[in-house]
Amino acid sequence: MNIYLDLFLTFFKIGLFTFGGGYAMLPMLESEVVNKKHWATYDELMDYFAVGQCTPGVIAVNTATFVGYNKKRISGGLAATAGVITPSIIIIIIIASLLTNFASIPAVQHALSGIRIAVCVLIFKAVLKMMKSGIQDAYGIGIFIAALAATYFELIPTVLIVVIAGTLGVLIKNILKSKKEKPDA
Repeated sequence: MNIYLDLFLTFFKIGLFTFGGGYAMLPMLESEVVNKKHWATYDELMDYFAVGQCTPGVIAVNTATFVGYNKKRISGGLAATAGVITPSIIIIIIIASLLTNFASIPAVQHALSGIRIAVCVLIFKAVLKMMKSGIQDAYGIGIFIAALAATYFELIPTVLIVVIAGTLGVLIKNILKSKKEKPDA
């Protein structure tokens, strides 16, 4: 199969069958991109996902763009991005045309409530996986707790939390590396 068509169709499927945004999409991304297609390793996918959170735009779109770009540069990024956004555009057009007629129906409201619960479970699973790969030592636990508290209590903007956590990660690793390289006196 043509790689561009493969990128488009793979991300179309991910965009079509994933509800709840980027976090809920992570298990399907792992299955398709890492396990089936081998377009990235799990660590690379986590890196794309992390950078996708820090850059403007939707995490799912950013991640698709990174994977596609990694595979076939700009044209691959465009194919993957088009694939992941096309189902949303189609669904939004359909829902917008029908929502005013069906939004008040109790069965529709209950179905949406059930979908929200399922999305919470998918996000929780993604968070647990990211914690296992991201928190590797006591310093990671410290950064995690500080970032969690700052986010929960809305002490500083989320973007600033990400920048500070990234900066601390680099500084701590460099300090630890220099201590290991320094000869004992």
